[in-house]
Amino acid sequence: MSRYPVIAREGMLPLLATALTAVLVLHFVGFYQSLVLWAACLLLLVVFRDPEREVPSVPQAVVCPADGRITSIGMAHDPYLNRPSIKVIMQMNPYGAYSTRSPVEGKVLEPPGNPDDPGAPHGVWLQTDEGDDVVLVMNRGPLNNAPRCYVRFGERVGQGQRCGFIHMGAQIDLYLPESCRTDVSPGDWVRSGSDVIGKLIHA
Repeated sequence: MSRYPVIAREGMLPLLATALTAVLVLHFVGFYQSLVLWAACLLLLVVFRDPEREVPSVPQAVVCPADGRITSIGMAHDPYLNRPSIKVIMQMNPYGAYSTRSPVEGKVLEPPGNPDDPGAPHGVWLQTDEGDDVVLVMNRGPLNNAPRCYVRFGERVGQGQRCGFIHMGAQIDLYLPESCRTDVSPGDWVRSGSDVIGKLIHA
């Protein structure tokens, strides 16, 4: 079930405030004077839109966590779980939805390790019922704005569930088990919650 409607929660207050101001200007000043504010409401609707996505019914699938483009895929050391992994890096689309979604269904755990860089973002460790470990890392946005995370340690999340927000988008890092099969290539454009970017393989 959605945690908020088709408008991201970050946009609700500025949208309501702008709409209320537009109504007051329309009533007390005039129609033409309120047009700028109605245009601002329309802009806020576009910026903070957060449409529902249909999560594919694919067993063991890893769905895309954000709207954007895959920039690289390769083997890398996962500094959060101290393991070899497949690292998928994607850049969020600045003109897409800014919400991030859980790539798998499972439990949210606190990673035991942290990168050496003290300024590195905190990773979200997701563990599936089958014991697969996926780490989602949301980096800071282009204005050095911190991402918002809506899930807590110990909470269970569904695949494709909204779990965060990064205004204006940012780089997303995804650490997958090294046995995972990736179904995308660098340069591919993907949609959050609906496109499958890999599958968890079990022996």
